[in-house]
Amino acid sequence: MLDLSPGWITFLMFAGLILGLFMGHPLAFILGGLAVLFGYISWGPLAFFTFSNRIVGIMDNFILVAIPLFIFMANLLQHSGVADKLFLSLRYLMGPVRGGVAMAVVVVSTIFAACTGVIGASVVTMALLAMPIMLKYGYEKSLTAGTICASGTLGILIPPSIMLVLMGDQTGLSVGKLFLGGVFPGVLLATLYIGYIAIKCWLNPAAGPPLSLEERAAVPVKKRISMAMVNLVPPALLIIGVLGVIFSGIATPTEASGVGAFLALIMTIAYGRFSWKMLKEVVLSTGRTVSMVMIILIGASCFTGVFMGIGGGQVLTDLIFNLGMGNKWLILAIMMFIVFILGALIDWIGIVFITFPIFLPIITKLGFDPLWFTILVSVNLQNSFLSPPFGYALFYLKGVAPEGVTTMDVYRGIVPFLILMLIGMTICILMPDWVLYLPNLID
Repeated sequence: MLDLSPGWITFLMFAGLILGLFMGHPLAFILGGLAVLFGYISWGPLAFFTFSNRIVGIMDNFILVAIPLFIFMANLLQHSGVADKLFLSLRYLMGPVRGGVAMAVVVVSTIFAACTGVIGASVVTMALLAMPIMLKYGYEKSLTAGTICASGTLGILIPPSIMLVLMGDQTGLSVGKLFLGGVFPGVLLATLYIGYIAIKCWLNPAAGPPLSLEERAAVPVKKRISMAMVNLVPPALLIIGVLGVIFSGIATPTEASGVGAFLALIMTIAYGRFSWKMLKEVVLSTGRTVSMVMIILIGASCFTGVFMGIGGGQVLTDLIFNLGMGNKWLILAIMMFIVFILGALIDWIGIVFITFPIFLPIITKLGFDPLWFTILVSVNLQNSFLSPPFGYALFYLKGVAPEGVTTMDVYRGIVPFLILMLIGMTICILMPDWVLYLPNLID
């Protein structure tokens, strides 16, 4: 065992984290490997007892049961055809407006986000549905890519969200209240995205031309409205089924995830998309995703256990207070900046596990509402899917994008939406009562 100060171990652990990421190693093994290395250096073989206790704690956590069920629900919805029919009807309804198809993408993604909290399902589904159509109508490649990526990531904010489930576990806050707290910022971001598209296409009509007169004439206005209303019913029933039983107090989020998975299965059968082959693909896809999430949870938990155990949390707390010069708003800004930078480098699961044990005591000491702060972080973590070089939504989109859409088109497209995300987060900081209005209704 080496006798290193907490300051040196803190520096070395984060240096190892950055080095491992830029060498291209998986986050789970970087965090787990650093935990083993520095745990053994600090405590010797006793570190492995700490790891086993933390792993058993994760495996024994009832709240986390919701994660595989919500992922299973998302994968079923991806095959159900719900998003296909809803997008088709909204495309005709909003298509006559400049930028209308892009606005329809945001609306469908927002509704889809309220049905599932898995980003991969949302981004890939909308990319396959909307991207060829938008490019066919002459939409800018960057606007097309940015709209799909940004609106697809709303799934980690708008309930039901596996990120909010995990945050509830880490903070000890009610998951139901976190779900309610995610409604206002989620709708706010969707509104900002639609506003940006409308203004951009008004100033530059070539960026998002409307549907042609021939296509508009093919579907009368009354039929467009009726199609939209009919195709809104299935997702509305799913949203009511999942969120309704949570907010009414009938079921916990974990139990509601089971309700959602069952309703998604019924919808898949009703739309005629069910087959045993499809179910096998859904189960395997769910297993792969859940395995990835859980191994990151284990690695991050062990990393955090060592980091906090050797005094790294106090080192960072002192540093943040010194940089903030005792001003609570400046300290809050520093924490948000740290989350934003980490979002460009590591997965949101790692960020939650690393930062929450450090930040929550600071927030409590400064007198901020922990629920409000948690929602701010969840808004900020939208960028973990959008910020290069490691934004997952960018890779999801590029993996299914038609030929001719370059990586630079995708990168250029997400910049305005990252700015809008920061504007939305600023509004949430300035107006905490709006964020907390719905959660306070269930006090």
